[in-house]
Amino acid sequence: MIALILLAIGLVMIVEGLAYVLAPSLIEQVLEILRSLPEASRRQMGGLVLVFGLLLVWGAFQLGVSL
Repeated sequence: MIALILLAIGLVMIVEGLAYVLAPSLIEQVLEILRSLPEASRRQMGGLVLVFGLLLVWGAFQLGVSL
């Protein structure tokens, strides 16, 4: 179980790091856009990303990933 959690955290860090290495100026633009959005919109986007992540995890388990 701990190994799976460490794997998930590591994968998130790789994706986040790639974004900053490959397109740092794009990250700056995205952050400016996010700052200009109302808080309710940012919460809604966060909720949608959360649901999409849960669906991806569920789909992975349906495809045979096991703990």
